[in-house]
Amino acid sequence: MEFFSIHNIAFTLWQYPVSYVELLGTALGFISVYLASRASIATWPTGILNELFLFMLFFQVRLYADVFLQVFFFFTTLYGWYNWKNNQSAKQITSLALRSSRAWFFVLLIAILPIGYLFSHIHDWWPALFPEPAAYPYADSFVMLGSMLATFLLAQKKMENWYCWIAVDLVATIIYWRKGIVFLSAEYLVFGLLAAYGLYHWTKSAKHA
Repeated sequence: MEFFSIHNIAFTLWQYPVSYVELLGTALGFISVYLASRASIATWPTGILNELFLFMLFFQVRLYADVFLQVFFFFTTLYGWYNWKNNQSAKQITSLALRSSRAWFFVLLIAILPIGYLFSHIHDWWPALFPEPAAYPYADSFVMLGSMLATFLLAQKKMENWYCWIAVDLVATIIYWRKGIVFLSAEYLVFGLLAAYGLYHWTKSAKHA
């Protein structure tokens, strides 16, 4: 298991040591998002590998919320893979009805309040596990919940997943930059650009379907 340790360094970039587990997790994330932007079913198996590496990474750096998020992604990825392969209706790119879009947006905003409150007080309730207050708890909750919603919509092959990903990636880029995690911030900036490309490509494909 030494290979998967965050102390097993692949290379150093601008004095930032990049471990093999972070390198592979990041690379597979780029590949998975690009394949999703091309509406390729291969996005799901590469996504599973990405989630496994990030699970190990986040566990070692004690980002436990992100650990549980990878578990959610894993099961949603299995569902998306099955749905794209076997559900005939999911093989076509479709859009949500306007009422459904508004409902999902409303649910997302409402859900941020209790989840953000939870993370803003988690250091009071479980100080042994979380000795320091959470940084940007409400914005970070938006990133977590928005990622969950976007993944679910992607599994349904709904166009709106890209709008959701663009918003999530923009907020994540700002949060990680302000927290000094420059490498991760740059990664999410690229994810945002890939999401914009995915929106363009899916829109073009839907028009010619």
